[in-house]
Amino acid sequence: MEPIFYKSSYSAATSNNCVEVANFPAGSTFRKSTYSQAEGQDCIEVADSPRMSAVRDTKHRHLGALTFSSPEWQAFLDAAKRDAF
Repeated sequence: MEPIFYKSSYSAATSNNCVEVANFPAGSTFRKSTYSQAEGQDCIEVADSPRMSAVRDTKHRHLGALTFSSPEWQAFLDAAKRDAF
């Protein structure tokens, strides 16, 4: 399912400086990241869909998630595996 982007209500109506947002597909299941600590509260959760991935903080789920296109997410994972950070 392709995400549908729309102009944020926080963007100026008469400006080209706007933010677009998209909802993550309904019914997506978040799982604890394998990079999170085995014990404790310092965890992130990840959800995948065919065209995008989302990441959220376990302690602050109510704040939403950051979403990434599949190529962006794969580039991040590849860099993390190479210890590029």
